[in-house]
Amino acid sequence: MMANRSTGRKPLLKSQIMARIRSRDTRPERVTRSVLHSLGYRFRIHVRSLPGSPDIAIKRRRVAIFVHGCFWHMHEGCPLARMPKRNLAYWQPKFSRNIARDGLRRLELERQGFRVLVVWECQTEQREILAVKLREFMDGVSGYL
Repeated sequence: MMANRSTGRKPLLKSQIMARIRSRDTRPERVTRSVLHSLGYRFRIHVRSLPGSPDIAIKRRRVAIFVHGCFWHMHEGCPLARMPKRNLAYWQPKFSRNIARDGLRRLELERQGFRVLVVWECQTEQREILAVKLREFMDGVSGYL
């Protein structure tokens, strides 16, 4: 592999790029938590005692919020959710498993009496719109703020 002329470093391999992708404390998660906190809500993050370890949870009010990456969870109609052109035999089943697992976790939480919201990565780009969405969702939970 040829080194980059400006930095003298070799470009990263696809596997090295993918290894750098975080599953927790991502920028969309931080933005969502920041907006929710600015609205006056207090919460716990990555609650392992709940199905799917929701990114944000308020157990007392039975609220769970997942912040999904558009690519990894195949956000329908989103340009960030494009199917890779290479290695389809790997990616198609992977995305199918992700989507099935998301649905199962949501169903498990709803059976336990939780209200579940999914915030998509692309929705975190506009904080004002995200704030409205979160406020509307939380207003369905009476007596909290």
